[in-house]
This record gives sequence, C-alpha cells and structure tokens, in this order.
Amino acid sequence: MNLVTGATGHIGNVLVRKLLDAGQTVRALILPGEDTLPLRDLPIEQVPGDVLDPQSLSKAMNGVSRVFHLAGIISILPGRNDLLRRVNVEGTKNIVAEAKRSGIQRLIYTSSIHAIQHAPQGVCIDEHLPFDPRNPVGEYDRSKAEASLVVQQAAEEGLDSVIVCPTGVIGPNDYRRSELGQLILDCVEEKTQFYIDGAYDFVDVRDVADGMLLAAEKGRRGETYILSGQRLSVRNIIDMLWEMTGKHFTRIHIPFSLAKAASVFTPIYYRLSGTKPRFTPYSLSTLCSNSNISHAKATLELGYHPRRLLETLSDTVDWYRRNKRVPVST
Repeated sequence: MNLVTGATGHIGNVLVRKLLDAGQTVRALILPGEDTLPLRDLPIEQVPGDVLDPQSLSKAMNGVSRVFHLAGIISILPGRNDLLRRVNVEGTKNIVAEAKRSGIQRLIYTSSIHAIQHAPQGVCIDEHLPFDPRNPVGEYDRSKAEASLVVQQAAEEGLDSVIVCPTGVIGPNDYRRSELGQLILDCVEEKTQFYIDGAYDFVDVRDVADGMLLAAEKGRRGETYILSGQRLSVRNIIDMLWEMTGKHFTRIHIPFSLAKAASVFTPIYYRLSGTKPRFTPYSLSTLCSNSNISHAKATLELGYHPRRLLETLSDTVDWYRRNKRVPVST
C-alpha cells in the first residue's frame, strides 16, 4: 500500500494515476473539505487527515509500506506566511516522525529546485549544492529547504528516505491551474499574452511522477535527485503555443525594468482580486536566475529521461481543450 499526501495537487494526481497503472494500491490523505475532483473515479482509498494532525497520520500510515509526501503550500508572493511554514516544515516533521514510528519501508519526499542553494550564472546546478534554509529569495524556498534538511537528517538516523527536486512543473491534469497552466489556457482561449524576457527549466509533470517512482525503486537512501527538463524562454513557450493552437492571440512584450517596477505593487492586486499571480518579485527573480540545471544524476542512477517540452505543451493544450470548462480545483 502506498500513501500519497498532496494527492489532489498537480504532481499528486498524476502520481496516483502512475501508481495505479503500475498495479499498485493507493491511499490518499485528504484534507477535510478538500476538493477531490482531480481524483474522481480513481480506484483508491481516500482517508481524511492533515499533516499538522499527527493522530490522523497514524491512522493513514497503518498498513502502508511507502509514503510519497507531496502535501505543501506553494506561494510566489512576498512576505511571511506562517501557515506555509507550518505545513511545509512542521507537517514534514510530523510525516517523518510517524514514518519512523510506523516502520514505513521508504519515504519519498518531493522538495523543490528552489530549496537548493542559488548559484551564479555559469555554474551548473546539481545535487552537490546544499539545501539553503536562509535563502533570501522567498519564504517558500526557505521552508522547502528546511523540510528537506529534516528528511536528510532522518535518513542519517536510519529512515529509508529519498528526496526529489522538480524544476518548473507543467503538463496535463492541471486541475488547479498553475501559473503556467493558466498561461496555456489563456492562449487556447485567445487572450492577450503579456510576457517578459527570461527563461527557466520546465519539466513534464508525467516525467516528475515517473522520476518519483524510479526514486522509490532505485534511489539510494539519503540521496537527492533533481528532476529537471528543458530550459525555455517565456517567449519560446508562447510562440510554440501560437503555432500549435492556431490561435492568433496578441503578444505584447513588457520591458523587464517596467515589469520589475510594477511587481512591487502587483502582490496587493493579486491578494485583493484572488487571481493567480503572474508578475511578482519572486517570479521575475526566477526568470532571470541561473537555470542551468542538470538531471545527470537522476539519469545515471535512476534511468530518468524527460521528454521534449514540445510534446508536453501539445498534450497540455489537448487536455485543456477537453477540460477547460471543468471548475478550478481548490
């Protein structure tokens, strides 16, 4: 039996599907009141629980051999976020403690490339770089780094655990419409696209799920594996969507200096409007940061081979065309 936390998320629901395709049984930890649309009609066991409630974790891990811990809060907005830190750090501590107590055979923790120490341009980002809990860029980065160190420490103490670090995740089954998912849907619906110069490493969500399964089977205890894909500029992505959708939406280039000046005020707008952030100090920093990221270790040790993003974008466009009227999962 496999327990998946964060099963309704983008990576989570794809991972559940991959596990089922492999003939595995799955139990999903569901936060009370959580929208389970991404798991609809899947033959899995759903149990109520919260990573901040150790008692519920004890029940959820009963009879489980492997735990895929994905539950967490993602935010690209500036400022302190106490709930984000509690869920991402304290929640992971609770998962680790219960995994030890329950005798779980293996814990696979989904961290983030942003948890790894930032490196200057020209330096290849790989697993030799440490997790950085004092990262100045954002609270999310710091929380994921701190949680990763918790899992590393647990491995040193004997818990069979591995860590995976995806880059920018993109692909089908994006029920919650990530920032990139919303961009793709907007292109499908011929909405004007504002873009800036900048690029990052993006990876197909299905390849991330495959990488997690490979890490569960072949990963070495205490090791970290970067699951990256292909570096593309925002303009590249929009141009590819222009071609494959056949939709001639308007494309407007925003000078980076203007976007940076406006980003000081956009978080207030996003919070008041409840819309998905697009231009924030964090997102701008990411797009101009070093994104020379290597998945050589995962390829060598796990057999991880991500697909080209042209296929990813095409499949995601097709998915949104079939599902664009599906309500956004919360």
